[in-house]
Amino acid sequence: MMTVTRFDRRTAIALLAAVVFFMENLDATVIATSLPAMALDFGTAPAHLSVGVSAYLVALTVFIPAGGWAADRFGARRVFALAIVGFTVASLLCAASRNLPEFTAARILQGFGGAMMVPVGRLIVLRGTPREDMVRTIAILTWPALLAPVLGPPLGGWISTHWSWHWIFLLNLPLGALALLAALLLVRDGPRPVGRFDGTGFALSALGFALFMAGIELASRPAWPLAGWLATLAAGLALLGLALRHLRRIEHPLFGLAPLAIPTFRITAVGGSLFRTAIGSAPFLLPLMFQLGFGWSAVEAGTLLLWLFAGNLCMKPATTWIMNRFGFRRVLLGNGLLVAAGFAACALLEPTTPTGWVAALLFVCGMTRSMQFTALNAIGFADVPPEQMRDATTLFSVLQQMNAGMGIAFGALALTLAELIRGTDPALAATGDFHLALWLIAGLALLAVVDSLSLPAEAGRHILAAR
Repeated sequence: MMTVTRFDRRTAIALLAAVVFFMENLDATVIATSLPAMALDFGTAPAHLSVGVSAYLVALTVFIPAGGWAADRFGARRVFALAIVGFTVASLLCAASRNLPEFTAARILQGFGGAMMVPVGRLIVLRGTPREDMVRTIAILTWPALLAPVLGPPLGGWISTHWSWHWIFLLNLPLGALALLAALLLVRDGPRPVGRFDGTGFALSALGFALFMAGIELASRPAWPLAGWLATLAAGLALLGLALRHLRRIEHPLFGLAPLAIPTFRITAVGGSLFRTAIGSAPFLLPLMFQLGFGWSAVEAGTLLLWLFAGNLCMKPATTWIMNRFGFRRVLLGNGLLVAAGFAACALLEPTTPTGWVAALLFVCGMTRSMQFTALNAIGFADVPPEQMRDATTLFSVLQQMNAGMGIAFGALALTLAELIRGTDPALAATGDFHLALWLIAGLALLAVVDSLSLPAEAGRHILAAR
């Protein structure tokens, strides 16, 4: 019988992790264009279905910190396989839901399964990856975060139009079964004894993350009182502050904070969070601008977003060569400026701009954001020692998931601020409102670049090939 080589096994596991990450990320956005059809079946208003989106995102963020501890306590292979089963079964329950409460409960269960898959899958991959293969492996793990938010809305709209919204979740069943089989065949890991579960750290961080994300979401809604969202945000920040204090003092914390003392990881945590938040706003703002500002159809707007997807794909083969040639610092600074310039260029688009020019711009934006994602993710784990890899992957997964939710909320908040500045009726958003909102997002992307200035010229060079 032919055996799988060590190199081939590592590559296969990285691809497996990327596939399940794609499933988890896709389910966060794929139902956005299916909400009217789902609301009709549930007998409720489409706006009420937002609780299904929010419940999934909050469950993901809240339960991610427990994934690293569970992997060390029960074995990464066992937890990863059970997470895939949980996510797949929850997908079936979503499709079988008959009303909004059932659907919301199923989405929470689905988020729990996804939360276990995210840090555990990344931990399995990175623990078995030597330094010289780190850049290539990170490139494989990066594509779900780039492609899923772009593919989700048009794919969900097509499925709900030509089939039914139930198939959005039913398609996860064969994918989940194949992923489970691959996990059982490829992953090799046993239990690693650890201390008791840090219940206090989990409770503080879970409530803190949930209230913080809720506060940002409420801030983007003009009808919500100022005191309401400020109090929610303040409560979330206070609980997160208590969680940080607790995690620093306890002997066996839910996840350690030591990786934040590593400069290269801190760049990914701080500047990377600003960048991911800015990028996460694009799938929200651009389709709205094309439809409400330019008067294009939903199909036209969704199709144009696929050029972002094409740019992501076309850039992938060149990312490793570019990082090897110029080094992390120059790539993060130079390409980061191009990312900010891309948002600024989108702010100059008009309804009369030829579609070909719009597509070309989105293609270039897709290339630059793919490059920045890969560089930030690769350098983030360049100097993390093996004994801190669990904590680093947990922190990274929490921040990445928070940034995904914050991207949409920040995009909505930027649009709300633009309408207030320009005195526009929120129900009648104009092209100029979207232009100003995109300028604000460009400023956020530019701010993310500042963090990279502190990197030394040779940062992360040891994981890159020789020039």
